[in-house]
Amino acid sequence: MQATWQDDRTFVLRVVQPALVGLIDGTISTLAPIFATAFIAGSHAALLVGLATAIGAGISMGLSEGLSDDGSLTGRGSGNARGAITGLATALGGTFHSLPFIIPERNTAVIVASIVVACELVAIAYVRKRFLAVSWRSSLLQVTLGGALVTAVGFLIGNA
Repeated sequence: MQATWQDDRTFVLRVVQPALVGLIDGTISTLAPIFATAFIAGSHAALLVGLATAIGAGISMGLSEGLSDDGSLTGRGSGNARGAITGLATALGGTFHSLPFIIPERNTAVIVASIVVACELVAIAYVRKRFLAVSWRSSLLQVTLGGALVTAVGFLIGNA
């Protein structure tokens, strides 16, 4: 059986879009607290704040997506399924760049976390290009700019 355009559109609306919202939020919104904490209190504290932020944001985003639309009006599928996808993606997006703070030496952990963030942002840009037909250049510029702004906030507050 051959997939149709409608099947692709349904997949984007019900799976890709909720996952992308979660990955973007989890990756970008957790940067400021993690990096600020790293500079204020060190690597171990940044790890704990990062994990707490990622998990808390995952719960919050999952509830927000799940409760915002049951799918009956928009055709976006089950609110529970979209909420679970968004929540899990948010938690994962925030967790990946928290894990380098297992490294006790703060400056090394910050460098490794920054590399992880760059990889996350490239992956997000690719998904946007692949599924949302956004140009590679535009997508990369948008997500990188967002990530840079939030990281700068964390850096500035952490070094205040």
